[in-house]
Amino acid sequence: MTELAFMDGVMPAITTPFTAQDTIDRDFLDHHARTLTAAGCSAIVALGSLGEVATLSADERRSVLQTLLHATPGPRRVIAGIAALGTADAVAQARQAEQLGCAGLMVLPPYVYSTDAREMQAHVEAVIAATALPCILYNNPIAYRTDFTPEQVAALCERQTNLVAIKESSADVRRVSAIRALLGERLKLLMGVDDLIVEGIGVGVSGWIAGLVNALPHESVRLFELARAGRVDEARRLYEWFLPLLRLDTVPKFVQLIKLTQQMVGLGSARVRAPRLALEGDELRRAEAVIRRALETRPALD
Repeated sequence: MTELAFMDGVMPAITTPFTAQDTIDRDFLDHHARTLTAAGCSAIVALGSLGEVATLSADERRSVLQTLLHATPGPRRVIAGIAALGTADAVAQARQAEQLGCAGLMVLPPYVYSTDAREMQAHVEAVIAATALPCILYNNPIAYRTDFTPEQVAALCERQTNLVAIKESSADVRRVSAIRALLGERLKLLMGVDDLIVEGIGVGVSGWIAGLVNALPHESVRLFELARAGRVDEARRLYEWFLPLLRLDTVPKFVQLIKLTQQMVGLGSARVRAPRLALEGDELRRAEAVIRRALETRPALD
């Protein structure tokens, strides 16, 4: 196994569970991490958008990482999301993650301030250079309004040797091919959009930072393995069943929807932290209908 093999596979962007008192449910987080790992997930990515990181205090972020590191002993497999309003805070978060024993970092653009190319590159380079940990660059122009083009990614790779992967969430699978054309095998390509995973694997993706895996880990791992093995017909049948659920990851209320799916399969709670609110009324009924329909036809896995 190579040093970065933990990035070759399904990596849950793990949700942050809350108690009825709006504190982090560390007991369930521990259980959830063990469940995902036992299902075959190669690593766990914490403190991303799906983890509601913007609502967590510094102490809570530390608690999440400590809980996950305790739940996944042995080879290091916890990747810390680094997201902050300012560069100095992001650098401090990166150094703390290294001190705690995380396996790598996923570096997000700064929150709120939508930077230009010069500024966003300076921000992520400061974070990447702050530790010796392998880093994943998170490109999500839809959510963060900043876009790392393939040419900019290539320039970052020239300057930062510990930039080892990119989570590509532009929803344009052509980006994967464009990055591969410029960088070859220099950078691991990770899919960050749930309903593009099969297409992504077809053009060179080696890992999947996934959302619905929080609720359906076995189906997620199986889909990834079938697609990677080129078992086209089996992958297509599973993908067609899974797509209505995977598309829940691509809309503004993806956190509420994925947590609702977790609750309906008995693998978590639908609780979210304000300003997010739980779904209700027609919106809730429509979501429950989509999830229930999929669960009623859930395929049996070998």
